[in-house]
Amino acid sequence: MADFHQNGVVATLHNFRERSTAEIEKDLELFSKVRPITLILPSLYSELEAPALEKIVDELSGANYISSIVIGLDQATREQYLHAREYFSRLPQEHHILWNDGARLRAVDERLAEANLAPDQPGKGRNVWYCIGFVLGQRNAGVVALHDCDIVTYKRDMLARLVYPVTNPGFPYVFSKGYYPRIADGSLNGRVTRLLVTPLLLSLERVLGHHPYIDYLKAFRYPLAGEFAMRSHILADIRIPSDWGLEIGVLSELWRNYSNTAICQVDIADRYDHKHQPLSPEDAAKGLSRMSIDICKAVLRKLATDGVVFSHETLRTLKATYYRTALDLVEIYHNDAKMNGFSTDRHKEEQGVELFAANLVEAGNIFLEYPNATPFMPSWNRVQSALPGIFEEIQAAVRRDAEDAGK
Repeated sequence: MADFHQNGVVATLHNFRERSTAEIEKDLELFSKVRPITLILPSLYSELEAPALEKIVDELSGANYISSIVIGLDQATREQYLHAREYFSRLPQEHHILWNDGARLRAVDERLAEANLAPDQPGKGRNVWYCIGFVLGQRNAGVVALHDCDIVTYKRDMLARLVYPVTNPGFPYVFSKGYYPRIADGSLNGRVTRLLVTPLLLSLERVLGHHPYIDYLKAFRYPLAGEFAMRSHILADIRIPSDWGLEIGVLSELWRNYSNTAICQVDIADRYDHKHQPLSPEDAAKGLSRMSIDICKAVLRKLATDGVVFSHETLRTLKATYYRTALDLVEIYHNDAKMNGFSTDRHKEEQGVELFAANLVEAGNIFLEYPNATPFMPSWNRVQSALPGIFEEIQAAVRRDAEDAGK
């Protein structure tokens, strides 16, 4: 059973195991008549060939409170797009597939590029951004949720608990963030959160002093969770990174635009596991190495927008503080794991810390060297202002791809 601790910054909604999933879903079926729920699933085609997504689709088939599902499909040929349509056809909910590599959506992307409004790199952030554009064009969602397609421990109650806080009309929340323990195969996972984000935030506080944004990020038990839900009116005005900084970027936008009293985190699973990225110390453009650089850049940029001044000297101090703090946490995680019958590999954990320390400096140098870089994709309010018919163009592209597939 969870504790009932509150951090005083954002509300934490626990799972005391007193209500069944059926009871929660019964509430959601009622709430969704007023606030229809749309689920966004950003997916690589390769995930259709893995067992995790098969289970996710089976579980979603019983989620009667979901009105619409939007699947963003990346890295797919025409034959693979056709297979994806067949794959998802068993979903009873209305569902749409954005074939991001198809000619029609590529043409939309080229039109946006001509106006300097297109995402400048591929990835999950870009996929989600286009899905948001499609949802806004549909104009029929009251709540929009998002989760990954590689969750091997997926159960439908994860989604029910995630959307409940923002769907219940008696609650004040406009955004909910999922949290859970990352445990699998007798070991603690979640290396980037445990070994990078947590010690980085503690180190920033020690080097820079108290800052409300650092307090805010520290309040989230799992800030990198890919599972979040929000009221649909939020979508048009948020600006998110196109890289691995997506989750931090979304939290930063909520912090910029809303009171903390409108934001919550919710316990959605006793155990969570998904596809593991390699550390990739030999290639900073891949795996957790790239992820760590992108996350560090996202945090540093956000602090800079709040007036924090960084220098090479600051970065050197921050690296030294981070390194010592992270090593202390490696010891704590080891003890926590051992007491609960799990394990951690200290050697690999410290290798991760060494890589993340070097990448923290690399991210800082990139930030200092390219101060004029535009790290965010534009908000859809800005895009629609520049190209008033863009939502209709996206809708038409998705519809015509579906019509051609049905011939």
